[in-house]
Amino acid sequence: MDRRIVISIYIVIAIFCAFLVRLWDLQVIKGEKYRKLAESNRLRVVETPAPRGIIYDRNNLPLVRNIQSFDISFDRENLPKDHESLASLGRLIGLEPEDVMARIKKGGKGSLEPVRLKQNATFKDVAMAEARRIDFPGLQVDVTVSRDYIYGQLAGHVIGYLGRLTLAQASSPEYDDVPREAFVGQWGTEKNYDTLLRGTAAKKIIEVDAVGRVIKDMGINDPVKGRDIRLTIDKNVQQEAEKNLLGSTGAVVVLNANTGEVLALASAPAFDPNLFAKGINYRDWQALLNDPQKPLLNRAIQSQYPPGSTFKIVSAIAALEEGVITDSTSFNCSGSINFGRRFRCWKDGGHGGGVDLYRGLVGSCDVYFYEIGKRISIDKLARYAFDFGLGEPTGIELEGERSGTVPTTEWKLKTKKEKWYRGETLNAVIGQGYVTATPIQMARLVTAAVNGGKLYRPHILKDFFFENNTEKRLNLSAENIYLLKRALAGVVTEGTGGRARSKLVSIGGKTGTSQVIAMPEKRSANPEEYRDHAWFVAFAPVDNPEIAVAVFVEHGGHGGSAAAPIAKNVIEKYFNCKLGKAECEDEEPEAQTPDAGT
Repeated sequence: MDRRIVISIYIVIAIFCAFLVRLWDLQVIKGEKYRKLAESNRLRVVETPAPRGIIYDRNNLPLVRNIQSFDISFDRENLPKDHESLASLGRLIGLEPEDVMARIKKGGKGSLEPVRLKQNATFKDVAMAEARRIDFPGLQVDVTVSRDYIYGQLAGHVIGYLGRLTLAQASSPEYDDVPREAFVGQWGTEKNYDTLLRGTAAKKIIEVDAVGRVIKDMGINDPVKGRDIRLTIDKNVQQEAEKNLLGSTGAVVVLNANTGEVLALASAPAFDPNLFAKGINYRDWQALLNDPQKPLLNRAIQSQYPPGSTFKIVSAIAALEEGVITDSTSFNCSGSINFGRRFRCWKDGGHGGGVDLYRGLVGSCDVYFYEIGKRISIDKLARYAFDFGLGEPTGIELEGERSGTVPTTEWKLKTKKEKWYRGETLNAVIGQGYVTATPIQMARLVTAAVNGGKLYRPHILKDFFFENNTEKRLNLSAENIYLLKRALAGVVTEGTGGRARSKLVSIGGKTGTSQVIAMPEKRSANPEEYRDHAWFVAFAPVDNPEIAVAVFVEHGGHGGSAAAPIAKNVIEKYFNCKLGKAECEDEEPEAQTPDAGT
């Protein structure tokens, strides 16, 4: 063998042996020493949540505020070990020994974060804890920032609520920089814009020894407050909408007809986000979930009901654009027609002869639209409904939005496994049968019908949203839009929507009554269960529309009597505020002092 190769082999073996000796020295001979050195020099980071950004209405009025709350914690390394001391600690702050142990286990082992024994402590709890700190080294009171929703239920379905990190959120990279005990947005605006609102947590860097005792404070990075945001919601208009829904089940949506901004989005019954602000208890959470009125349901975007005669707006435009009718086309209404079966008009005696487009809309003549249904296919009608944004979510930044239903021949074959029958088109043209929509969809539909055919995406964030929010422009005849607006104005001045008439501003609109059950005798026998749903969609002013409104009252009866007055009140509130009138501001209720004997 070559001498150089032999020498190389010996050199490699020598190096390898040297590594083994050094490894033995580090791992065995000096292993304990180096292990202690490593464990005694650890850097840890303790995070503290930052104050959340404030949510304002469109006029810079704060809808929420941050308030201080108190948590009582215990430094883990000083926790009592015996049961009696733990029981005494629990009694001090109103906890059972089992509760104390549960909180200790929940906190995890080896964490530098203190064991959080009681959150949202009362002033009495804080005073007791401060007074006994000498008896319990490690007991501490932490000042945290909580949320206060200033107007209680107002816009609760828009603002949403907070909650502690869920297990899924805690394991998500999106929340890596969020302290374990922090509150984050769980619903509504608080959730959708949480990354803006929550800011950056404070980070305190400390050096600890092997058992976790703090050796040195290495400094702190101050928290960065979350970003304030401004909503499109007008507090006064929202308040008026919610006031008019008190005692009812339903929704009101108010949109800027030329931008898609949501000025009000009310759903009734409502809930108070303050229940969640400091951590909702199990009893209150179950009460909300099991409430038969479903206060957590956002009916403005999640309720899907037949739109009734408000859908005649779509049917009229479709018939005009397709040349099925002109404004002078007229039909006779005797109260019903036969088309395979009897189709009734809502007016038993009928509307008489010579019912044209104007009279058909003003009087909401069903027979007039049945005649349209005989002459137009369901698929052509559906195309216009889709153009107006029905049958799909609007895209508003709130979760859980429903799409509603626009039936077609293909849809029925796919979902019902049946072909489409012509008689079903007669139901569809008056907004019954398979047609369903949400209140926000109907409000959006009205904006496009009266603003020249511009279909906007509704949105609730006022600043840094879309520079150009026009989703699409409908290719509609200006003459047909004029004819429609003229007839909708007549609905209020001389037709079924008379209770929406205002001395302050000109209003146009369309009533709608959505049948719950077809048998009138049952509707009158049990009004709570079988009464029709009430709709009214509106816009104002008639000549140059600024706002569009959709009102839905579940089991409200007739749209003209139950929904139209609500739309009038909301529209007048908007214009009173715009004009700076005293009627804009509602008087805030005075705080009530409890009687001494209660």
